[in-house]
Amino acid sequence: MKIALMNERITIQKSSVTVDSIGNHKNTWEDCFSCAAYAMASSYQQKEQQAAGITVSDEGLVFTVRYCSELAGIDSKHYRVRFRENVYNIVSVDMMNYQRKSIKITCEKERRDP
Repeated sequence: MKIALMNERITIQKSSVTVDSIGNHKNTWEDCFSCAAYAMASSYQQKEQQAAGITVSDEGLVFTVRYCSELAGIDSKHYRVRFRENVYNIVSVDMMNYQRKSIKITCEKERRDP
C-alpha cells in the first residue's frame, strides 16, 4: 500500500436517531471518524439516468483507507462519506480479503434537491 497516494481527507458519518422535546424521532448524521484516503473515480459506476424528465449523472467514487478498529464495523446502511463538501452513500464495503491492511469503500454521490 502506497501511503503517499492517500492525500485526501474524508469523514465517515454515522446515522443516529434523535428524539426532540415532543417525542418526534428524527434521523441525523453525526461525524464518526475522519481519515486520509485515496479517492478514485469509479468508471464502471459512471452512468446517466432519467429522473423526472431530466438526465442526471450518477457519480461514483471508490475510497481506499487504511484499516483501523473504528472502521471495522462499517456498513452501507448506517454510514455515509463526506468528501469535499459532498455527501456519498456507501454502495459496498470491501475488507480486502480481511487482511486488516486496507478497506475499499465504493460510493455514489447523493442527489439533493436545491
